[in-house]
Amino acid sequence: MQETRNILGWLGREQEKIVFDKVKEQIDRVYETVVGLGKAIAAFVRSDLVAKSENIQKLKISEHEADLLRREIMDTLTEGMITPPDREDLMHFTKSLDAIADYANGAGRLLDFLEVSLAQGISGKLIETAKILSIAMERLKDAAYSLSNNDIKKVLSDCISVEELEEKADEQKRVTIEAIIHSSLPFPILLLVYELTDSMESVADKIEDCADFIRLLAIKSR
Repeated sequence: MQETRNILGWLGREQEKIVFDKVKEQIDRVYETVVGLGKAIAAFVRSDLVAKSENIQKLKISEHEADLLRREIMDTLTEGMITPPDREDLMHFTKSLDAIADYANGAGRLLDFLEVSLAQGISGKLIETAKILSIAMERLKDAAYSLSNNDIKKVLSDCISVEELEEKADEQKRVTIEAIIHSSLPFPILLLVYELTDSMESVADKIEDCADFIRLLAIKSR
């Protein structure tokens, strides 16, 4: 019987395991960044500006740590100890992860400017979108860990969940923009909320991009 190939065949070598451990650390920091954004939004909605600022600072730290890990991974990959196809796979994935954290951090910067309360029709939708992002990032994290364990069925299931959650995020963006358009917000605040909504939807897009890549690796392993 032909031996089943590991999804990431190079994970059998010790040096490559060390690199992928760093990738998993990056995933954890990106996850903290996305969850931190949700906590900051929740604090803003309940008018706890101190907690909002604290959570924005925490997500900035997580984003910075994720970026440092990305640089460390990229430096290691350019040393050439991993074969070119595998090196390209990891470079693509770690850059995509970095984009998730970047958009989440960007959303946090926009939120930092908001200090006035929003109508429930808008704030409730922001909270709902933040929840979707946190769940989607958790599913992506699960898929990546299942990838390293060669659990193809779990990988594909989690990736499908991410795709469905991204569609929900798209719909949330639509209804949030509709609420913004029909609100009486001053134009500067309206623009900020719109940009915040757009950045959050971009987080969902990038999470789906990462999930698509993981799914491709899983399918290639069959």
